[in-house]
Amino acid sequence: MDVRQLRYFQTIAKEKQISRAAKRLHMAQPPLSQQLKTMEQELGVKLVERNGRSIELTPAGKLLYERAETLLRQFDETIREVKETGDGVKGVLSLGSAISSFSYLLERVRYFREHYPNVIFRLRESDTFRLVQSLENREIELAIVQLPLDLDDFYYICLPTEPFVFVMPKKWATNPAQMSISMQEIAEYPLLLMRRLQGKGMNDVIIEEFKRHGYTPNIACECPDAAMLLWLVSAGVGATILPKSALLTLPTPELKIMDIDDSPLQSELAVIWLKDRYLSKSAMHFIDTFRSESAFKGKSC
Repeated sequence: MDVRQLRYFQTIAKEKQISRAAKRLHMAQPPLSQQLKTMEQELGVKLVERNGRSIELTPAGKLLYERAETLLRQFDETIREVKETGDGVKGVLSLGSAISSFSYLLERVRYFREHYPNVIFRLRESDTFRLVQSLENREIELAIVQLPLDLDDFYYICLPTEPFVFVMPKKWATNPAQMSISMQEIAEYPLLLMRRLQGKGMNDVIIEEFKRHGYTPNIACECPDAAMLLWLVSAGVGATILPKSALLTLPTPELKIMDIDDSPLQSELAVIWLKDRYLSKSAMHFIDTFRSESAFKGKSC
């Protein structure tokens, strides 16, 4: 069995149909069916069971698929590493970030375009839970995520903490000169909070802070998207609490932004990458920008 046959089997397992797999591999169906048969004869086990037009993996097939995924990923990363030996910084750099932390990417992308013009960026915006999934699936190399997060499987660099701010529709402000607000006052507003799809997130931290002050927040809406929250605030649906940098990349003409004067609430971010994968040269150079305090004010944990 060779790498080519493993790729054939991997595609068959993913597509669950020989004809679809053949189309994806840009080959005719009969030769692909023959390759599968040859693999089964060589291994002496059935790898798939036909169920009408679809196929299902046997226990042996499931085991081979799991091993093939790991082997092919390691093979591809090895080829990539070898090709990059001696080359300059170039190629595709896939990154992920929540929109609430997107401001950390702006200056770095500009810097890279000036110093490494042969690097092509592919950016993905999502919440922390989905960004972690994208890292684990090897869809992106790096991600800027909101803490808290279990970081056992990742290398990471913590970014400077920043304060949360209170944001409400400008038309709700009874005192336009007011620049700060208390947790007690915030508790009177309908709140729109940013919720992580899975695990403890920003909304949990905010709710705990209300409890610490002895108040119960009036939660009107929760969603994982900071931009959507700000649109809802602009429409007068409610108010929100977000990291200050989340407002840097979004228009705020209809919003009133205030500091929270009796709370130590801080947003904690980190740039993370998997421990068990090869990183491209461009990814390593990008990580270095977070280590350079003089240029970007980043810090290691």
